[in-house]
Amino acid sequence: MNTTKRIVAVFALLSMGACDSPYERVDPATGIPLLPEPSAMVQSSRAGLSVSAELSKTNCRAIGEVLRASAIRLAYSRVQQAFASAWQQKEKWCDYDYPSYAGADGGAMADSSAASPAPGETPEHSDTNNQVASVDEADVVKTDGNFLYLADKAGLHIIKSWPAEQTASLAHLTVSGVPKKLFVHGDRALIYSSGAALQGGGKGYGYNGYAYGNSECTYGYNCVPRGDGASTTITVVDISDRSAPKIVRVIDIQSSLLSARRVGEAVHTVLTRPVGQQVSISPYVSNLSVCDASKLQIYRAYEQRLREVIAEIERIKFEATLPSMTDKVVAGAGAPKTQADPLSDCDSFLRANISDGDQLTSLLSLRIDNESPAKAATILSRPGVTYASADSLYLAVPYARSADYEWYSGVTFNEATTVHKFKLDAKAASASYAATGLVKGRILNQFALDEHDGKLRIASTTGHIGGGAADKSVHNTLTVLEQNGRALDKVGQLDGLAPGEDIRSVRFDAERGYIVTFKKTDPLFVLDLSDARNPRVLGELKIPGFSTYMHRMDKNHLLTIGYDADDQGSFAFFTGVMLQIFDVTNPTQPKLKFKHVIGTRGSSSEALTNHLAFTYYAPKKILSLPMTICEGGTGGGNYGYDLTFSGLMVFDVTAEAGFSLHGKVGYPLPERNDYGYPYYNDSCGNWWTDASSQVQRSIIIGDYVYSLSRDQLKVNALSDLGKDIASVKLDLP
Repeated sequence: MNTTKRIVAVFALLSMGACDSPYERVDPATGIPLLPEPSAMVQSSRAGLSVSAELSKTNCRAIGEVLRASAIRLAYSRVQQAFASAWQQKEKWCDYDYPSYAGADGGAMADSSAASPAPGETPEHSDTNNQVASVDEADVVKTDGNFLYLADKAGLHIIKSWPAEQTASLAHLTVSGVPKKLFVHGDRALIYSSGAALQGGGKGYGYNGYAYGNSECTYGYNCVPRGDGASTTITVVDISDRSAPKIVRVIDIQSSLLSARRVGEAVHTVLTRPVGQQVSISPYVSNLSVCDASKLQIYRAYEQRLREVIAEIERIKFEATLPSMTDKVVAGAGAPKTQADPLSDCDSFLRANISDGDQLTSLLSLRIDNESPAKAATILSRPGVTYASADSLYLAVPYARSADYEWYSGVTFNEATTVHKFKLDAKAASASYAATGLVKGRILNQFALDEHDGKLRIASTTGHIGGGAADKSVHNTLTVLEQNGRALDKVGQLDGLAPGEDIRSVRFDAERGYIVTFKKTDPLFVLDLSDARNPRVLGELKIPGFSTYMHRMDKNHLLTIGYDADDQGSFAFFTGVMLQIFDVTNPTQPKLKFKHVIGTRGSSSEALTNHLAFTYYAPKKILSLPMTICEGGTGGGNYGYDLTFSGLMVFDVTAEAGFSLHGKVGYPLPERNDYGYPYYNDSCGNWWTDASSQVQRSIIIGDYVYSLSRDQLKVNALSDLGKDIASVKLDLP
């Protein structure tokens, strides 16, 4: 079919029957006419994806057509919005001689002693606070005790960290892009860098917890990790000589980094590319004087503009916008060797038979210890939350029912999370699609998922709480999924948990689960998960405030960080940062043993929303936390703007004695503006889902604590935290 005929076919109008109005449809809520829908938007299957259905293989042509249809849906929405704006201007503004703005060509549619230490010389040290002990998570800093490895803005920064008094920069290696995170294993480092913005990917994803620019969404309402809209570079470095690191491999990827895990020598990287949004066409009608035109003329002008936009979309070769990568091995004799690109093999892509957004999400697997070719598995899916065990990786993607898209067959609830499972092979450094399932509601973060005995447990919330009386339709669900062929089938469920409240933190521990919900108090629920088919509540404890992260201190105790609360009757305001220890020895009667509150409303810590900033070093029973302390909050939602401390707080923590302040490592307080308030990056006005602090990370090595801000590393003896014994200049992203 030629392009002209395709455009005509795509734009076949809905048959609405006889009507006196020149407009075929009108929005009943606003009274504004609706432009005619292209047939591509209404002829897709409404049968939906059954809960047990698997993803199916597809090819380049089919992927391209799916992306084209998605782009047309987006185009319709944007042109309709532009038309509605012009219509409202005509109705409300023109009679009052307001200037016309609808004619503007609007924005885009989608915007030596340094050598490796000898065995036995490595001092005891804390490690990355990984969710799963055997699965390493990429972070801005790693250590082996003798050295610190940082991904700073200039590249790989290696710091000699032992002996502590001799801490100093050792080597700096420039890599492409802006380094973000890294892995270190043996004598290799792997660095992730952010590169140029992807066409249509943009820098940022709006509001409600979506990541802005280079920020990373880790926790909060509607927090869905989506990458930064930029390309990704993976640089593998030989660090056998710590003073002279050498690049051995560079992989440039036309997708954004979503998350990464390392299991042994195998590194699994989740990447996403918003291919369907690579359309930058103005939805506005140029040279249209809204106030001089009739409503019908405005309608016809935007109807024609929609036809023009769709014609432009029809000319796009979407197959050419699919993910790609170059893999160059630069080590050894001779010229660099370019290896195969597994991302471009779209004949192996997978898709569902339900509209699943316009992004391609890939799982790229490689070995960190050698340069064997990478392997990839790609699905047509929006990105989501990543969780990984040693054997499996799960991608949890949230959905909400919409009139513009298909919905799951037989599913009555309006919020759902699709879960895609990939089987990991650490020895072969590969991942393959395994199964797909569905649960009701949305999830908070990666800790809402956990695999145990081959089954996935997932905690979710349905509905949203407001500021007033509790909405009893809001509730929480614990679902257990088990793989059955290519399906993740529901084998057990606990529904209706804590009506009127939403989940603020989750932690699983073998046959137990712990869930914290909140509206005005913090109910800690202890769950019995020993029978996957019959999960049940064992005990519940209600106390003020809520925990945002729960750490398994030992078998019978939970160490948590969160916020205290100011009761307002039907709801509560979060206030100071709160540390707690819960005794769950008797799961039917959980007890709060100790509580310690820091500062007032506005106090904050990176550890509140990012577990990688939470350092509990069990051998020394030490808890080190980045902290911003704000005083002066008077309750009733009033922030305390008296910034009294910024730096690292260190506590002695035991289940028997609770919290005892060991000491503080202070950092310079930020300059204040003309109103006396500190500047934003270290302010006292942080919302609970956007917690941050000047100090980003801390590490315990021997009897010393190492704290990192974006521009400085400090080393302090645990015996005298007020004295800096070493300092190194940093430039962290």
